Amino acid sequence: MEMEEEEMEEEAARLLASPDPPPGGDATGRRQHSFPVRPDPAAPGRQGKGAEPSRAGSGRLPAAMGPLLLALLTALGLRAEVLPPSNVSYSVVQICTLKWTWKPPENVSSSCDLEYSTDIAINGILQGKSEWSKKLFRVADVPMNKEVSLKVRSECKSDNATNPSDWAESLIPPKGVPDTEASNISCIWHNLKSMVCTWLRGKKASDRTKYTLYYWYEGLQSHQQCEDYHIHEGTFRCAFKFALAKSLYPTVNILVRGDSEEVRPICENKDPTTIVKPGTPKIVKLFNTNNGISIEWQQPDTFPSGCLVYEVEYKDSKSDTTTKIENRSNKTEIPSIHPKFKYTFKVRAKASLTCYSSQLWSDWSEEKSIGEESVNSDSTFYITLIVVIPLIVAVSTIILLVYLQRLKILILPPIPDPREILKRMFLEQNEDPQNYPKDGLVYAYDKLAKEEEINPVIWIEVPETAISGNKH
Repeated sequence: MEMEEEEMEEEAARLLASPDPPPGGDATGRRQHSFPVRPDPAAPGRQGKGAEPSRAGSGRLPAAMGPLLLALLTALGLRAEVLPPSNVSYSVVQICTLKWTWKPPENVSSSCDLEYSTDIAINGILQGKSEWSKKLFRVADVPMNKEVSLKVRSECKSDNATNPSDWAESLIPPKGVPDTEASNISCIWHNLKSMVCTWLRGKKASDRTKYTLYYWYEGLQSHQQCEDYHIHEGTFRCAFKFALAKSLYPTVNILVRGDSEEVRPICENKDPTTIVKPGTPKIVKLFNTNNGISIEWQQPDTFPSGCLVYEVEYKDSKSDTTTKIENRSNKTEIPSIHPKFKYTFKVRAKASLTCYSSQLWSDWSEEKSIGEESVNSDSTFYITLIVVIPLIVAVSTIILLVYLQRLKILILPPIPDPREILKRMFLEQNEDPQNYPKDGLVYAYDKLAKEEEINPVIWIEVPETAISGNKH
């Protein structure tokens, strides 16, 4: 088991370490640093580890003199002071997790109930996570893309109380070029089954920079690399399985690092209970009842009973206003409905605050409708009238124009152009040059006379004697 833990620490250190092993690292590659204690100017005679002893005899006291001096100060009503812890160092326990260790100060009385106060600063700003403990170590998650420092000091908490010592500080500078680390890291726990994280490329990172996501949480033997990796329009996305069969969910450590040593790594810790997004509900029943409309939907089966809150949104076909109601069960009834209106429903879900701390709603379900759309039928009729009436007017106008054109021809027939008549006559004369008359008008008259139709008439005279004989 110890061998496995050492391998885990070595691999985690490799992900976060610089190309060259840091000074002071041990044989396993684990990063360890020791920092000298800075003496307090206000306390002359106190010297930290590594300080040069004074030639005037103000150096380190013998070990046997420490308890005697502490007892003497106590008898005089004065508070003694202790030295800060020494040999403060850190090591990488897991991705985004560091472990600081130190040694107790020297010349401490056996009656001193020694405790240590620790605090963490990010970019020089204390995070307000001060702790008092008798342990000689502290484990904490850090961002890694910022300057991280641990401050530790010692104090006797027994009857022989002492003033706190000076701070001993362990400073860890970030690696890589600033503003090359991934930005806007966001993770969502989808339906208690998978974790999906997205991020953007750093401001000063090149367009060819590729990132890799690693994750770890309590229960995993070692950190894992996310494999389901996609890029869409500059947004990086990676999903990994995250389904635990218990009610207490551990914090997930996320490490995103680049494909080169110049890209600064970044760590973030995600509380899964605050980023829960349920699956999309599905409406399975929608029917009319005596009191209104009953609706029922299928709830996600991955959530414990009573851990979801639902929101039902519906609207009628008469207006565009929507109505929303919240419900804790997977069915409800909508009263006071209009029998001739069409109603449209959709549902979404959110984790209950009694089980999780997330405020994320699921996607809306597919819309389903019920009822007759009488109002929409009237609108369709009006739309039809709007389209048909202009069409009828246009056709009637065209017919009327055609009719008026024919009527104009009947009432006002066209008058022949005399020039065309004369032109035609001269052309006909040119066709038969032998019959050219000297007078064109006479020729035209003769031509018209020839074209007249001649019908023969037979006249028979009957003698009068024959007529009279017929009478008798």
